[in-house]
Amino acid sequence: MAGNFACAEGAILAGCRFYGGYPITPSSEIAEHMSRRMPQIGGHYVQMEDEIASIAAILGASNAGLKSMTATSGPGFSLMMENIGLGIITETPCVIVDVQRGGPSTGLPTLIGQGDMMQVRWGSHGDYEVIAYAPNSVQEMFDLTIKAFNMAERYRMPVFVVADQVVAHMTDRLIIPPPDEIEVFERIRAPRDNPVPFSFVDDFPPMSVAGDGHRVNVDSLTHDERGYPSMSQQVSRKMLEHLVGKVRKHSEEIVEVEHYLTEDADAIVVAYGSTSRSALRAVKEARHAGEKVGLLRLVTPWPFPAKEIEQIGSRARAIVVPEINYGQMEHSVREYASCPVIGIHHAAGSLIPPEDIYSVLERL
Repeated sequence: MAGNFACAEGAILAGCRFYGGYPITPSSEIAEHMSRRMPQIGGHYVQMEDEIASIAAILGASNAGLKSMTATSGPGFSLMMENIGLGIITETPCVIVDVQRGGPSTGLPTLIGQGDMMQVRWGSHGDYEVIAYAPNSVQEMFDLTIKAFNMAERYRMPVFVVADQVVAHMTDRLIIPPPDEIEVFERIRAPRDNPVPFSFVDDFPPMSVAGDGHRVNVDSLTHDERGYPSMSQQVSRKMLEHLVGKVRKHSEEIVEVEHYLTEDADAIVVAYGSTSRSALRAVKEARHAGEKVGLLRLVTPWPFPAKEIEQIGSRARAIVVPEINYGQMEHSVREYASCPVIGIHHAAGSLIPPEDIYSVLERL
């Protein structure tokens, strides 16, 4: 199966029953597949007039009780940023798939890029934290989409799948477990007499859903625990500490990385998405040549795996960060690594050849 179709099927098995989107290369196959599949399972597919409307639609559907999703790419992702902030402040669970392509602006619509990594984390204004997964295979397009839905429902927040054109369009073997073996987190709905639908004490407050008989205000303004707007700095502090804290306090259970021969490595490659496939090939070649190198793959670029970088940075002579951009995740690696960090910057349009990574490892 192709990666985009695997993503759509993972969403369906996770319980997605509303898709609101606008076609944009290289994510369009997700919308196309959902347009067929949603009616078959009693779900709803709506093609909106643009990406701004798409993100608004899935937030509305989620507040009406449905697990919801959209997919986009660079320019469309930029348009979604304001309403992503709305989803964060209203603690509305949903999944946003960003299939990265070359940029900036219209850029290279049909070719790979990894230039949205910082936008995922910092694109909307204000203080907040995000959860983002970076798949590197068709299987992970399926598995991590399900995980994104589970985390969105548990943490009551928008969660991102930050894919790229290569992994979205590659075709590979996909193993789909029996449905009863797939872990699916169902939304915890609040009782009708719930006085604080936005509890700032509970990390994961139950959600009041429109149509369940609740009287609840869902507002984009800074609000108190009842959902009513407030101009108080004290209320702002409580709300922001809750929004930021529910991710930071649980970062160790959210963060996922994959180690490959890092225990004795003198040089370690830190990579994510499709680039990690080239990095793995380069590391294997270097090991075959007798060099002590390893790979740390970021399954969750956000929250950033600071402790893992600190640990490998304390024992390695150097860290190499290959990216199809001009040094986005390299900034975060430098912040936490105590050893030299070498970036490999590759212009959008193609995968980084393993040889480019190997040549840097060889010089080290």
